[in-house]
Amino acid sequence: MGSGMSMIPQSQGRSALEQEQFLKILSREEALARFEAALFPRALPSETRKLAAALGAALAEDITAPIDVPPFDRSNVDGFAVRSADLATAGEGAPRRLALNAETIHCGTVPRMQVAAGTATPIATGGPVPRGADAVVMVEHTQPAGSDAIDVRRAVSPGQFVSYAGSDIARGEALLRAGTMIGSREIGMLAACGIAEVTVARKPRVAVISTGDELVQPGEALAPAEIYDTNGAIVAAAIDENGGEAIFLGAIPDDEAKLEAAMRRALEDADMLVLSGGTSKGAGDLSHRIIGRLGQPGIIAHGVALKPGKPLCLAVCDGKPVVILPGFPTSAMFTFHDMIVPVLRRMAGLPPRSDAKASATVPVRIASELGRTEFVMVSLVEGKNGLIAYPSGKGSGAITSFAQADGFLRIDALADQMPAGTETEVTLFTPHVRVPDLVIVGSHCTGLDLVTAQLAHAGLTVRSIAVGSLGGLAAAKRGECDLAPIHLFDDKSETYNTPYLVAGLELVPGWRRMQGIVFRKDDTRFEGLSAKDAVAAALADPACIMVNRNQGAGTRILIDRLLGGARPEGYWNQPRSHNAVAAAVAQHRADWGMTIAPVAHAAGLGFIPLAEEHYDFALVTARKDRPAVQAFLTALGSDEARAALERAGFRPA
Repeated sequence: MGSGMSMIPQSQGRSALEQEQFLKILSREEALARFEAALFPRALPSETRKLAAALGAALAEDITAPIDVPPFDRSNVDGFAVRSADLATAGEGAPRRLALNAETIHCGTVPRMQVAAGTATPIATGGPVPRGADAVVMVEHTQPAGSDAIDVRRAVSPGQFVSYAGSDIARGEALLRAGTMIGSREIGMLAACGIAEVTVARKPRVAVISTGDELVQPGEALAPAEIYDTNGAIVAAAIDENGGEAIFLGAIPDDEAKLEAAMRRALEDADMLVLSGGTSKGAGDLSHRIIGRLGQPGIIAHGVALKPGKPLCLAVCDGKPVVILPGFPTSAMFTFHDMIVPVLRRMAGLPPRSDAKASATVPVRIASELGRTEFVMVSLVEGKNGLIAYPSGKGSGAITSFAQADGFLRIDALADQMPAGTETEVTLFTPHVRVPDLVIVGSHCTGLDLVTAQLAHAGLTVRSIAVGSLGGLAAAKRGECDLAPIHLFDDKSETYNTPYLVAGLELVPGWRRMQGIVFRKDDTRFEGLSAKDAVAAALADPACIMVNRNQGAGTRILIDRLLGGARPEGYWNQPRSHNAVAAAVAQHRADWGMTIAPVAHAAGLGFIPLAEEHYDFALVTARKDRPAVQAFLTALGSDEARAALERAGFRPA
């Protein structure tokens, strides 16, 4: 049906040919394609709201994190900040005695004293970890030894009960994408970053009119042959559920003049008009005739191959969608959710909607505590044989583990684990989650956000799960992702990444990241030195504390090569990100470490270049032809992405 339908005269008489053309049935896909083509692209009206007033709105633009969260290394428990090396041999039969330092660290307390060998500092949950400490021992695992010492009967590992700076949210990473619907979890993320105002999409105002002589509003008495107006209430609620602001204008009788006047008033004030009833052949079929007089192009489709819902009518009048739903409530709601919700959500700047529960397979073993029912938050990705549920691994203090997960699974109280390969039901947090179009599992880099931004802005959803290079390779081998970002140096060949590939994986060059030594600019010990000389100077000074990286990180390989077997002070302080390294040095908890140039410069630190690291992608060959993968490869090679990477301090391959 083209714009010719908008020229139907006011006369109710039609030729047989016109009637046949008017009732031509379109497929669901064709009707929806025509409807969307007549409406989009269109500007998304936006407004700025205070954080407290943003609940339920959709973000109109991407938001990047302005700070690290947490902004410092912090304790996850009440206990004592310690040096893990002091407790390496501690056990039930061999307690280790530590002298207590003369300060107690609470939330908001800035540590003043260094934790020296053989000492410990009392610390509360959330307190900043002091210089010299690389772990926290729980108070339950200690015994007082007089007023100034404790006995510890359990060994601790480096990083135990410590949330490193930037481990939850790293400064500069994409925090939330445009189109994200703001719930309490998103508000928590924004508040954690100190963001007080956001730009959101203005909710489209949708006028709702019920049509029919037989309709009575709830609360009024029913006369013979009358029915309560169910559709008005259902449609208005469904509009509010899906990002719109419903304006219910009541029920209008089957009077052409009254109905036309009501429809014109509605289109003056609203962005969209939805009517229910009056689209099937018969005496009540008035609405479609009126539409032809309300604006161009008019009716797009009248009659869609749906069951139920065949008599649906879709129109666009001077840029505003007009929908006439079938009269029966079940037909009206089926067609509304199937055909109208996608358009409404797009007008509201929201992502598509999906169901509330999903069956998925867990790819890795999840340990659990006997005696407690456990709820594990998961991210959903598409695997070879269905959905894969990746458990969130950021820890109980992480805001993002809650806000960025798609839902949760349940482990029964009588189970001590959920074995790898278990198929389970995932309860989704919202009905709007959909499986991402592109799944990236491996090492994270802020440069990745610069490339995937193009995909996000094109309507493709991208899920990036940071598990490190080796974890990404394992996921790629299992076919659980499209791409695995890696930066692994092979000592034998002295090359990056290629030696780690196996059959079924191929290398996609990414970009180069300059690795180097980071230090405070006022620290004269490192000024004017090469990276090797700087490390030698640090090793020669017992008071010089380093900050390391986690085992398996590409950066860790470079550090260990430089140290040549040395284990200086701070070696066992092993955060999992470049941002945490920079934060440790900037905040005087360490004096030097290794990170990448963009992170060092963002933190205002001195930087001594060492070597260019190759940040590349292991591509799962079997998934190479997927549209989202091709879109990523196109974006990666685009002038726009290359320029953005260069501006951020990276060198495209």
